[in-house]
Amino acid sequence: MQSPWPRAGAEHCAEVSRTCLLTVRVLKAHRLPSKDLVTPSDCYVTLWLPTACSHRLQTRTVKNSSSPVWNQSFHFRIHRQLKNVVELKVFDQDLVTGDDPVLSVLFDAGTLRAGDFRHKSFSLSPQGEGCLEVEFRLQSLADRGEQLVGNGVLVARELSCLHVQLEETGDQKPSERRVQLVVPGSCEGPQEAPVGTGTFRFHCPACWEQELSIHLQDAPKEQLKVPLSALPSDQVVRLVFPTSQDPLMRVELKKEAGPRELAVRLGFRPCAEEQAFLSRRKQVVATALRQALQLDRDLQEDEIPVVAIMATGGGIRAMTSLYGQLAGLKELGLLDCVSYITGASGSTWALANLYEDPEWSQKDLAGPTELLKTQVTKSKLGVLAPSQLQWYRQELAERARLGYPSCFTSLWALINEALLHDEPHDHKLSDQREALSHGQNPLPIYCALNTKGRSLSTFEFGEWCEFSPYEVGFPKYGAFIPSELFGSEFFMGQLTKRLPESRICFLEGIWSNLYAANLQDSLYWASEPSQFWDRWVRNQANLDKEQVPLLKIEEPPSTASRIAEFFTDLLTRRPLAQATHNFLRGLHFHKDYFQHPHFSTWKATTLDGLPNQLTPSEPHLCLLDVGYLINTSCLPLLQPTRDVDLILSLDYNLHGAFQQLQLLGRFCQEQGIPFPPISPSPEEQLQPRECHTFSDPTCPGAPAVLHFPLVNDSFREYSAPGVQRTPEAAAAGEVNLSSVDSPYHYTKVTYSQEDVDKLLRLTHYNVCNNREQLLEALRQAVQQRRQRRPQ
Repeated sequence: MQSPWPRAGAEHCAEVSRTCLLTVRVLKAHRLPSKDLVTPSDCYVTLWLPTACSHRLQTRTVKNSSSPVWNQSFHFRIHRQLKNVVELKVFDQDLVTGDDPVLSVLFDAGTLRAGDFRHKSFSLSPQGEGCLEVEFRLQSLADRGEQLVGNGVLVARELSCLHVQLEETGDQKPSERRVQLVVPGSCEGPQEAPVGTGTFRFHCPACWEQELSIHLQDAPKEQLKVPLSALPSDQVVRLVFPTSQDPLMRVELKKEAGPRELAVRLGFRPCAEEQAFLSRRKQVVATALRQALQLDRDLQEDEIPVVAIMATGGGIRAMTSLYGQLAGLKELGLLDCVSYITGASGSTWALANLYEDPEWSQKDLAGPTELLKTQVTKSKLGVLAPSQLQWYRQELAERARLGYPSCFTSLWALINEALLHDEPHDHKLSDQREALSHGQNPLPIYCALNTKGRSLSTFEFGEWCEFSPYEVGFPKYGAFIPSELFGSEFFMGQLTKRLPESRICFLEGIWSNLYAANLQDSLYWASEPSQFWDRWVRNQANLDKEQVPLLKIEEPPSTASRIAEFFTDLLTRRPLAQATHNFLRGLHFHKDYFQHPHFSTWKATTLDGLPNQLTPSEPHLCLLDVGYLINTSCLPLLQPTRDVDLILSLDYNLHGAFQQLQLLGRFCQEQGIPFPPISPSPEEQLQPRECHTFSDPTCPGAPAVLHFPLVNDSFREYSAPGVQRTPEAAAAGEVNLSSVDSPYHYTKVTYSQEDVDKLLRLTHYNVCNNREQLLEALRQAVQQRRQRRPQ
């Protein structure tokens, strides 16, 4: 069979899957609790199976009974290769305050084999008081099957696209009638427009037996319903909508199969473009290593280690410090030894600036550093001037017109751009490919965290998302899109509406989204983070149990529970959350997704065992600064497929020289990701040095880490390595890095000329003063590569 996925580097598999008929018969319930002691329950049951149906189904309501009998059957066409989880919910109808949930049940249809019949009694309590009785039956169907494409975690299905054209008949003057068109379960949802204003499009799974519904807004009872299964493919069908008003309406329909090529790459290895870049970069790295280590011969390809820079966040402090340290590595001749450089929050600002120049690492960094000084020391009062606010408003209106969701993060992105530049920059993330065209610079990777806009804290739900000039995607799901398509609309792995690529400032607004915290996140970090990390670790123990919990009891809400629900919502709501069209939307899960090694490595949320509630079910992503979980950009470097040997950890935190690195180590330990133990001595904790080495010789897959905390150690006494300060220059060596009153606190947006010079010199010095430690780490990396060569 020819694969529908032509892009190189994909690890998907395509197969034709036969369908089965799942019959769910809701029988009855016994002794259901009532919300009050006077009136018996008025109960009904809803059924939700998103892999087979576009909407929730519902039984009839049985009035005044605590032991209702429904005896209703519902039928679903399912694929055995998908994770089919049926959700049944019992509600007590209340016409005044809203229906109250009583019981929520999840049933994994994958536990059934074809021909199986199973009777289930779900009890509300261990004593068996209060229960719901349901029958499940699975039967094979003889049909043509459906082609599924997946990577072992996510699965894409065949789509059909419906084109609808409306126009009024006759010679009468055109009316201003508006119509609404609906195809349940379609990507687009309901669409409204005046008659004759253009073509409507709907994308939905081809196997779902949907229907198009058209009705006039001023006469909603006048409807035209067309079963999509009755439409021939690739043929125009013309109908007349016989409305009671003149003129009549002509409807032109055409159903066609969706594109056979997915726009989402389903795979876990680096994309073909990244692999090609690494091949080019290895030649640059080999030359730099031979010169730096004074080797007597050229390195063979399998002897060349992968070295990466990992920079943390920290606002303008991080941006400025990264400039200083990169200049230090450049001076030592070691910058060309690096293949990857990752950033988070403020360090991404430095990378975005540098990669506007395709040859930046091959040049002297004095010029970019002077531009940095100009922006860091300038007055920032103008960013909120009336004329500037008006420009922001126009920019946001234009983005909304193009189809981007409106959110506060877009405004923050424009303000941030004004803080760091004198005028708007048209540079885009995909433009940075030019800086990688012949391996002349390290490959930059930017990090963000996907979370929920409400109901869950970052510690309960946070998924790593990575951005490179080539792709944007989720390592956990093995799903990536070309970077120029980020922000466009997708459904079931296919591109449904392409939007113009955003300027990179809008991505910087995501990577350093300081305003998306909820109150619970703020409370976490206002106290000692490690205390809450202990809580996170305890939560992970539940992830390795049964992936689909079969029962969840929903007690009818009391006054106390409603108050608790209110405060939970208050604590977890993100009032200034970011919103981006979700490129995973509509994709389904493979039946064995929970056991997939890549998913298992990155599972870290309380919802990982609930496929119907994970990210593919959301219309939008909610992306924020990774610092809300761990202030690090290291996670993309720990992908085993990138095979990183040495990480230069550049830490810009003012509080705790090892704290974030230790949290990262704790995260890796819990997830089973190879990483060296981070165990500084009490003396090092009390007085950290400029550079610390962490490695684990017993774990070949763990990279070595050379950690550079932001400290002022020997810089007080030396202006350059081996050059002692004179008494007159002593003041230049005093750099205030206090977490309380430092001029480099992350809330500071303007530095004095003296402060920015001190920070640049300090970070440059801290790298240059550890030349021998850097060279030794590189020697060890080369040696380990040689030892891994096949004998």
